[in-house]
Amino acid sequence: MPTLRIVTNVAIPSARRPDLFARASRTIAEMLGKPESYVMVIVEDGRAMLFGGSSAPAAYLELKSLGLPEDETSEYSRTLCELVADELGIGAERIYIEFAAPPRHLFGWNGGTF
Repeated sequence: MPTLRIVTNVAIPSARRPDLFARASRTIAEMLGKPESYVMVIVEDGRAMLFGGSSAPAAYLELKSLGLPEDETSEYSRTLCELVADELGIGAERIYIEFAAPPRHLFGWNGGTF
């Protein structure tokens, strides 16, 4: 159930979307050691966004996963910032990331919960 949401003020050309989605999905699966078949990636581009008083390229990410280990979030942050920098040209200093590990009973799938 790992879910990565990327919200950015950068407009992503439609031709680049498949590569971004594929790389993000693969990265999350490898990073968390979970099957890619469980990974969801959501991208919301071209959004109105102001960060630090500037409308320069920026991004807000959310990574949700059951059992997300607190002691790994710094490494996950580095990996996700590299992904966004490579794919969207946004520097790490213009990215916020929210990590969340919901309890199993509060995350639904397939007509039930985990």
